[in-house]
Amino acid sequence: LQAVPRSMVVVGAGVIGMEYASLFAALGTKVTVVERRPRMLDFCDEEIVESLKYHLRDLSVTFRFGEEVAAVEKHRSAALCVLRSGKKIAADTVMYSAGRQGQTDDLALEAAGLTADHRGRITVDADYRTTVENIYAVGDVIGFPALASTSMEQGRLAAQHACGESARGMSDLQPIGIYTIPEISFVGKTEEELTDASVPFEVGIARYRELARGQIVGDSYGMLKLLVSPEDGRLLGVHVFGTGATEIVHIGQAVMGCGGTVDYLLDAVFNYPTLAEAYKVAALDAANKIRNITRIDT
Repeated sequence: LQAVPRSMVVVGAGVIGMEYASLFAALGTKVTVVERRPRMLDFCDEEIVESLKYHLRDLSVTFRFGEEVAAVEKHRSAALCVLRSGKKIAADTVMYSAGRQGQTDDLALEAAGLTADHRGRITVDADYRTTVENIYAVGDVIGFPALASTSMEQGRLAAQHACGESARGMSDLQPIGIYTIPEISFVGKTEEELTDASVPFEVGIARYRELARGQIVGDSYGMLKLLVSPEDGRLLGVHVFGTGATEIVHIGQAVMGCGGTVDYLLDAVFNYPTLAEAYKVAALDAANKIRNITRIDT
């Protein structure tokens, strides 16, 4: 692009699509997001996604869920997106972002005795070894989560295994970072996953506007959400939306990884003023809710 477009259609409301949609919306571009599924970022906590959606709508982003692009026509002055429903959207430019594709087409995999699926993904075992004993694969070519952070760790573990070095497997507590504006980051389970599994939980929330640091940085929309087991106080999930989300999520990741409970956050002293203080506020919120239920039960 030679200049910031006045208007843009983003096809696909996945991670990359929403990152670019929010980026251009922040630059003043009028963005329309087209997604064939009923919601965006469907692996994230729904409340967090709704917060992002509200924020982007405030920046004049238009969402077309349950819609598919049938054709894109290139005209002299603009592009015209034709949807299967018959709607037409004119825009300066169209960005297609409908899922990651492993770049394996030009690797001549068949010469090595390997095959890939329709998205260029190769099957590996727990040590990232392919069906050919001396070939390993990591990153986008093995599928989800296809993040730079997890891919680097996969590469380290694959190299250790290939060289006969002992190594611990990758933890299930992998943080997800989405660099929308504002950021989203989470680790652990979502409310929907816990509800579907019939796992009881309590929610503790801290809003950035309640924090001195949130007011200092001018973030009135950010929030941190803790999902806490009412039985033993374990953290089941940590979800953050707002300034520095991809940074402060690691505090929750560390507590969860070390088997800590909400009591650790209740008793800890956080630097003031910081966004990390949100953990103590959210922990107090969750603990108060659990205490109220306990009093009723007794």
